[in-house]
Amino acid sequence: MSATLDSLPSSSREPSGAAPSPAGPPVVAVVGGGQLARMMAPAAGELGIHLRVLVEEPMSSAAQVVTDTPVGVASDEAAIRSLIAPSDGVAASVLTFEHEHVPNALLTDLIEHGTPVRPGPHALVQAQDKIVMRRRLTELGVPCPRWAPLPASSPEEGRAALAAFLDEVGGEAVVKTSRGGYDGKGVRVVSSPDDVADWFTAVADGGPALLVEEKVPFVRELAALVARRPSGEVRAWPVVESVQRDGVCSEVIAPAPGLSAELDGRAREIATTVAEGLDVTGVLAVEMFEVAGPDGGPTVLVNELAMRPHNSGHWTIDGAVTSQFEQHLRAVLDLPLGATTPTAAWTVMANVLGSTLDELTDALPEVLAAFPEARVNLYGKGIRPGRKLGHVNVSGDDLDEVRRRAIAAAALLRGEPVETTTEEEANA
Repeated sequence: MSATLDSLPSSSREPSGAAPSPAGPPVVAVVGGGQLARMMAPAAGELGIHLRVLVEEPMSSAAQVVTDTPVGVASDEAAIRSLIAPSDGVAASVLTFEHEHVPNALLTDLIEHGTPVRPGPHALVQAQDKIVMRRRLTELGVPCPRWAPLPASSPEEGRAALAAFLDEVGGEAVVKTSRGGYDGKGVRVVSSPDDVADWFTAVADGGPALLVEEKVPFVRELAALVARRPSGEVRAWPVVESVQRDGVCSEVIAPAPGLSAELDGRAREIATTVAEGLDVTGVLAVEMFEVAGPDGGPTVLVNELAMRPHNSGHWTIDGAVTSQFEQHLRAVLDLPLGATTPTAAWTVMANVLGSTLDELTDALPEVLAAFPEARVNLYGKGIRPGRKLGHVNVSGDDLDEVRRRAIAAAALLRGEPVETTTEEEANA
């Protein structure tokens, strides 16, 4: 299913391509100075692309490795305009993002005055507002959990609507804030309207609207990553399994073990439908639930979208011909996309979520000695409980061993003692 140009908002009708400035290489301006922007830097350097990143603080994650890092926040119109303005005579070729929290009215104005914005605001709003997303996915025929917006006119109407939905789906559901939630925030499993009484009050006070979805009895969580360029080319990586703990991604297994070729193809097809139907440019992550279909066989339902490089794609840095970060840069500049073929039978990414160490680098001698094949990627962040501080990728032919070693390496970086030898090595 493809969207035609005439069916898209005028804000998306921009010329394809982003011509290099006569004064130098193309400049990709990125809003957001976290680890996603940081991980774009190696790919940008290899391709000769100039990366300019709007960072929230002078020593943010991206600012430690990118040289052109003006300081400002995404809500500051002057900072965004300065980011794309000529610097040393070179203006930005394209504006892109490492998070979705950017004012859409400003982005529309930038497009109207000649700056390519990718993904555009008409697409980005789908990742910013879950109600807008669910409505559009439903229009596209994309399979989703049963859902409904909860009335915002009064807490009483919202409570009544939620009670009726709970009766319809068997007494338990998931309520989400339409905006602002991520990594398990803004999501509650409920069995009564009382479970979100404070949210109904917040809505009445001007807070984000709420929606309710059925609590899906899923087998596991999957993610399908695709990249799309303005001229229409789309490439997809193999579908992966995402392991969540406390609402946060803990591991990613690529490809998803035991996934049939048919279901892998179906998930990729859905992701492509979403990318084309929403006119996404750049990397799109489509998070899915694997569930039992009406015939008892496996099928998928779409859970969430992210229009940028995503945690579920970090494995591609070491496990695919083209990483999601290089692909995103190619896509937003409308350059031919790279191959998405895996470079190993299995790659497992393990997140480093919090640590008891004073510095993660203190663990490097032990980690690198015990797991010389591990690819460690640290984000330069201050340590606090549960924070995404880095990840470890391990590739190989034996999934159980690859997974064990990735998890163990990440545990050492969290300051946890682990067994670093296999039974065979111990008995050698």
